[in-house]
Amino acid sequence: MKNLRGTGLKEKDFEREFTVYYKPQLEYRWDTGLAIGKFLEGLRDGKLFGKKCNKCKRILFPPRAFCERCFVDTDEWIEVKDTGTINTYSLCYITWDMKQLKDPQIPAVIEIDGSSGGFLHIAKIDPKQIKIGMKVQAIWKRAGERTGSITDIKYFVAGEE
Repeated sequence: MKNLRGTGLKEKDFEREFTVYYKPQLEYRWDTGLAIGKFLEGLRDGKLFGKKCNKCKRILFPPRAFCERCFVDTDEWIEVKDTGTINTYSLCYITWDMKQLKDPQIPAVIEIDGSSGGFLHIAKIDPKQIKIGMKVQAIWKRAGERTGSITDIKYFVAGEE
């Protein structure tokens, strides 16, 4: 095989001036699609929705347009509970922007009751009390404050065992 060598860059290669002749307008809208659109609407209304696969009978949460096991379209919307079980968690004493915290943030993967899935969210539980398998309950923003975002659930707290 022939040894191909490139040409190395030199300092002068980085010494260029650029002129911008117009200011681009970068406004856009994001299309949520069928599955996520209804999911976000549900969050705004204080409800969690999954989609059912009528072939394997699983309730997919978060909802998906097709079942990744059966490769068939999901069939119906199912409202699921806003309770779940902690699958795993982490105690984070440093924020995403590298600020140290006295009390940790606790991101947790929460398996949602009545579904075959879950998602990552914040748990507001005493770090000495939290454990894998713990039951949790969603705490929602007030109805007038919800916008159709995952942050409409403020956090999860310890629920009934």
